[in-house]
Amino acid sequence: MKKVWLLIIPLVLSAATVTGQKSLKEIEGSWTGIMETIAGNLQLVFNFTMTEADTIKATLDSPDQSAMGIPMGRVIFEGDTLVADAPMIRGQFRGVCEGDSILTGNWIQLGRSYELTVRKNAVPITYNRPQEPRPPYPYTEEEVTFRNSVEDFDLAGTLTLPAGEGPFPAVVLITGSGPEDRDETIFMHKPFKVIADYLTRNGIAVLRYDDRGVGKSKGSMAEATSLTLAGDAEAAVDYLMHRPEIDSRKIGLAGHSEGGLIAPIVASRNKNIAFIISLAGPGVTGRDIMLKQARDIMEVSGTDEKEIEESLNINRHLFQMAVDEPDTRRFAKAALDWYGSELDKQGLDPAERKDKMSAFAEGIVSVNNPWMRYFIATDPAQFWSRVKCPVLALNGEKDLQVNYEQNLPAIKAALKKGGNRKVKIVALPGLNHLFQHAETGLPAEYIKIEETFSPEVLALMTSWIRKTVKRGD
Repeated sequence: MKKVWLLIIPLVLSAATVTGQKSLKEIEGSWTGIMETIAGNLQLVFNFTMTEADTIKATLDSPDQSAMGIPMGRVIFEGDTLVADAPMIRGQFRGVCEGDSILTGNWIQLGRSYELTVRKNAVPITYNRPQEPRPPYPYTEEEVTFRNSVEDFDLAGTLTLPAGEGPFPAVVLITGSGPEDRDETIFMHKPFKVIADYLTRNGIAVLRYDDRGVGKSKGSMAEATSLTLAGDAEAAVDYLMHRPEIDSRKIGLAGHSEGGLIAPIVASRNKNIAFIISLAGPGVTGRDIMLKQARDIMEVSGTDEKEIEESLNINRHLFQMAVDEPDTRRFAKAALDWYGSELDKQGLDPAERKDKMSAFAEGIVSVNNPWMRYFIATDPAQFWSRVKCPVLALNGEKDLQVNYEQNLPAIKAALKKGGNRKVKIVALPGLNHLFQHAETGLPAEYIKIEETFSPEVLALMTSWIRKTVKRGD
């Protein structure tokens, strides 16, 4: 998984209502603050605008997650206390005025509370992204659409074609987990745009596309799994097969994180795939990846060992119950009953027990869906063992989300079991899950690092593709 432990902010609509209108003018404007979470420091911006009817329109921005203009619900300002609800993301801000321009309080979401101080008209922090390519480009960039004929919807993307005469070798870029745009935008970084630019400048065409239901792509993520998402990547390959500028014998896949699971799914059943690049892709089950991920992040964050073990034990039990019980309703009931009995043994006061049950219920929701159920139960080895094309598998040694020692050997072993010896496995010192040079590897660093994608990895990918497609002539 790529986006773990980030606050989940879906862009959905809700109506805003207001009470306590006496002092509403005093809060009109934008209020910005930085909230410390286990995923790192995240900016939140609350925007309060008076309407002609003397009511207030409230929206929320999370610029670090590229989520802007999220409509809010009830806003109450009474005395010196502000309460602002975001019901569709199950969040709420409660703050107390300190003077005219500071609100100090808490953001509460999904059973967790985070200290948050916001300041009126403070300018949100911006971050430099020096690698992001800017036009004009020395290559052709084309907006394209192609069809997933199995599920009958169109996907939209960008095809970049090198200068000169084709046909060219080509790569389809496959994003990580969660709804992603064609640039795989995360924390104001656009890694796929950087990769596409570099490869295309070096003679390799690239197709990157918006995930289903994202940007200009149709379809829905609601019932999608890695297996069905492989159909989207395969549709991208089929589209390239019919482009005269592309050498149909030299089309490969480069998948990041979950994309590194989708790529071998496609290649295991499609002989037209010329090569695979796995960028922090999984070699073991999602269950094992997520348990290792949780331990690594909590350890590096300085979490107490007792708390780590308690969290891991709960997650182990929850994942196993989900694997054992395919019926979603029976799973949810059994999980709540089990956790309730565990809490009963602890002798908690009613308020604390309620908070823990509420947080656990949110955990059930995050697991009890088609994507997560497939991910935690699926062993990628079943697909890697059927891949016959050349494979380059890369991982950063500071990757705390997909551990290189856990996953790279597993990928190599599965390929070897299937008789594939055209494999190169590389663990890259100092790089995190996004292939940035990092200090700790914590997700908290992603936004602070100016580098979007390691130049050394870009060069490695390019040279390997060139050698691979040349051998295939």
